[in-house]
Amino acid sequence: MININVNGTPHQIEADPNMPLLWVIRDIIGLTGTKFGCGVAQCGACVVHLNDQAVRSCVTKVSRAEGQKIVTIEGLSKNNDHPAQLAWNQEQVPQCGYCHSGQIMSAAVLLRENNNPSDADIDAAMAGNICRCGTYQRIRKAIRTAAELQRKESASK
Repeated sequence: MININVNGTPHQIEADPNMPLLWVIRDIIGLTGTKFGCGVAQCGACVVHLNDQAVRSCVTKVSRAEGQKIVTIEGLSKNNDHPAQLAWNQEQVPQCGYCHSGQIMSAAVLLRENNNPSDADIDAAMAGNICRCGTYQRIRKAIRTAAELQRKESASK
């Protein structure tokens, strides 16, 4: 049995310790917001947070996640109101939408570490996330919008 915590909920699962975390999240726990893209950590569709860091769940063994804090797109915010989620909607980023849970999860780490990222910061942080529809300009704009929303939220507290 492997003990993992996903989005604040403990799970005791029976799985091969070498099973990719992605398949545990999707097939065993049943959270399907994290997507399978390439299976070799090249596209970013499967990004989740492991102890507040963006990781590719398609190549992260579930044994590495045991006893760690795992957050998926479903757990990023309670009401889909994380600044990145709000900005993605506001800027109408998705075209097909397949990659965007991974994009948002990567952007959330960037925004936690840098509340006023430059275009170069955004490009560096998002370099491992592929959008097959090519919405990169909208993604960059949404991250700038999310940073602004986050700064306003922090200033009002």
